Amino acid sequence: MAEDKYNLKNPAVKRILQEVKELQSNPSDDFMSLPLEENIFEWQFAIRGPRDSEFEGGIYHGRIQLPAEYPFKPPSFMLLTPNGRFETQTKICLSISNHHPEHWQPSWMRTALVALIAFMPTSPNGALGSLDYTKEERRTLAVKSRESPPKYGNPERQKLIDEIHEYMLSKTPSVPQHSPSKSSEEHPTEAKTEAEAEANQQDSVTVGAGNPGIPNPTLNERVVEEPPVAPANAYPYPVAMRLVREIPGEGLSNQPLRRPEIRVQRSVVDDRLFTWAAVGLTIAILVLLFKKYIKSSGHGAVFMDGS
Repeated sequence: MAEDKYNLKNPAVKRILQEVKELQSNPSDDFMSLPLEENIFEWQFAIRGPRDSEFEGGIYHGRIQLPAEYPFKPPSFMLLTPNGRFETQTKICLSISNHHPEHWQPSWMRTALVALIAFMPTSPNGALGSLDYTKEERRTLAVKSRESPPKYGNPERQKLIDEIHEYMLSKTPSVPQHSPSKSSEEHPTEAKTEAEAEANQQDSVTVGAGNPGIPNPTLNERVVEEPPVAPANAYPYPVAMRLVREIPGEGLSNQPLRRPEIRVQRSVVDDRLFTWAAVGLTIAILVLLFKKYIKSSGHGAVFMDGS
């Protein structure tokens, strides 16, 4: 790279050249990125599909455009390899891209590429430049991505793309074979439906099979569930409550369901005690007021002398 044709005092140029050296000295198996020879603000990159996802084993090429104010303004990202998650040759909308400059924080190119890999298996949620292909379609595209690099740009750029592709092929294992067990995990609805149907058949045959001492309910019997006893301080009022829920048996399916019955019995004794206590308190207050009145009027002294 001809560094002499750039202004080394420019903060963006100094930062870019520093990142080039950092990426070359500490290469990664998950990605590779290099600037163009004729313009260090134009980068080519390739990332490997994240592990344990439908992108695993794929090699996805892209392009990065750095602004003149880099790293204080975010770059723009564009993927060139069909992948089923992002549109190709379209600037994608990410929190690390120029679509959201308010979220950008000056960081290294390495950090941005790692974040892009993490974004691959996430839900698109209608973001700009996003696609929502099925997992099978994405696996097919992952296989095709290894066959040949995308064709893009002039011969110098294409040469750099080819070199990056060869490097990533040497570091990226092939696309794993899709086993039938994974298919059942991705589509558990059918298996769940069969399991529920089998469970319903067993329930219709026996209800109390777990306990040999309890006979199964017949067509004319009802199953009554008693609620657990609540603690004594669960309710602030002295109310005795009993809840009975009736579950119709199979033979009563044509009868309308009845709502739970709530029976409330109030304690008459508690009401009487409360009434007598109130009467006694009223009499005591009247007696005190009467004594105070006699004492203040002087009748109390006359009464005492006469006695």
